[in-house]
Amino acid sequence: MSKFHLNIKELIQGEFIIHKVNVAFVFQVNCPGCFIYGIPIVNELYSSFNSKVGFIGVATAFEDFEYNNEASLKLLLESGTLVGETQKYYHTNYGISNYTETLNFPVAFDSIISSEQFINSDKVESICNAIPNFENFPEIERKSIIQKVKSYYAPIPVIAETFTINQLKGTPSFIIFDDNYNNLGHYFGHQDKEILKTKLAYLLG
Repeated sequence: MSKFHLNIKELIQGEFIIHKVNVAFVFQVNCPGCFIYGIPIVNELYSSFNSKVGFIGVATAFEDFEYNNEASLKLLLESGTLVGETQKYYHTNYGISNYTETLNFPVAFDSIISSEQFINSDKVESICNAIPNFENFPEIERKSIIQKVKSYYAPIPVIAETFTINQLKGTPSFIIFDDNYNNLGHYFGHQDKEILKTKLAYLLG
């Protein structure tokens, strides 16, 4: 079973208390879809399950770094201020520049490091170890794969660790994991909230 790697700065809002079942909601501030259907779903799940399930929102950045940053996240949490494409969407469609729904769950910003720091750490090996049966590959093949991963990330100026190590496809992403950080479910994009509710109810027994 693969592991969920949660690498964040200190929480900006709330307190994350790990439970036997947990939900990480990974989003970008400059991601309209995260606001249209991601945040409302997490708020509803949080309202229904927060006494038994741990929740953590992780604002990340894999593009548009001028908008997807900790300062923009703090503005969102403090005053509902929107930025970039998200602001454009809500202004064009609803004539508003502030998000009217609050984020009711704990929120942190993803850990951001330079590509040099990233490729010279053991985090690349964490990515490779998620490949099925990687540990059984011949040593020369393992080393070749590790080098290819390092070469891929070397030109990228900064790396968001939670997003990158878990090889997420994009945002919004919903990850369900246990108290040992074993990955129990991974969902990307627009989700049916009833499917997520059913999954959590099943895991809680």
